[in-house]
Amino acid sequence: MTNPQWNAVDAYFTETIAPADEALTAALDASAAAGLPEIAVAPNQGKLLHLLALTQGARNILEIGTLGGYSTIWLARALPADGRLITLEYDPAHADVARANLAHAGLDKVVEVRTGPALDSLPRLEAEGAGPFDLVFIDADKVNNPRYVEWALKLSRPGTLIIVDNVVRGGRITTPAPDDPAITGTRELFELVAAEPRLDATAIQTVGSKGYDGLLLARVVR
Repeated sequence: MTNPQWNAVDAYFTETIAPADEALTAALDASAAAGLPEIAVAPNQGKLLHLLALTQGARNILEIGTLGGYSTIWLARALPADGRLITLEYDPAHADVARANLAHAGLDKVVEVRTGPALDSLPRLEAEGAGPFDLVFIDADKVNNPRYVEWALKLSRPGTLIIVDNVVRGGRITTPAPDDPAITGTRELFELVAAEPRLDATAIQTVGSKGYDGLLLARVVR
């Protein structure tokens, strides 16, 4: 679902308050040249992630779903000099593109890209004592979103912010008996968050150059 006016408004927002720079543009261009799907966050959404990380005072960020590293750049730029970001990417080819994009942006010493299924990488992070993370951004396969949030909780602290992308699914989230595993997983995500006493959450709908979708934001309260 797209709308020319949504695109025009997003373009206006981007031009006025979230302008691209050479590294961000290069990351998108390199991702497209490598044949990666064009599903990175929109520039104004990337700026939102950046501002949320700054507001959070994040020093330790976890991203689940790297793609070409576009959102990773926005998040990593919010870190202090001694901060770090670990991002998990299933596809080795995508991870290679992301590493090159992060190096081009001067962030390869700040960001570590780990390759493989996130549900394999997350237990390793716990075993390493990599947490607690101050902010977790989840933008990976939607079927496993409930499991990712469970792991985000294990790797968090009171005050951690968890952000989950693509939770509206073009409005299909309200389908009572969906036959799409992504919608089933997303509905399970909402049910898990609603029942979890350690989380205080909301969700917002968005429209724009990425169509009709939305974000879930949850704060770890204890």
